[in-house]
Amino acid sequence: MPEMQRPLDTLNSAKGKRVIVETKNGKQYVGKLIAFDIHINIVLDDTEEVEDNEVKRKLGKVFLRGDTIILISPSE
Repeated sequence: MPEMQRPLDTLNSAKGKRVIVETKNGKQYVGKLIAFDIHINIVLDDTEEVEDNEVKRKLGKVFLRGDTIILISPSE
């Protein structure tokens, strides 16, 4: 049986990897998770805004507020 992890442990294991982030306004961002805090404010690098599975724009390094995020998932 796999060991239970706390949510921040799971997020920590995704650091340095590409993740998909969905926000309350329906936007999706794909980028490398660089940093996060206890409020789930996150910093992504090499970020792309994705709409209908197509890259809408390249944003580079971005900061997303934790209270706007509804989902974070590994992209690979």
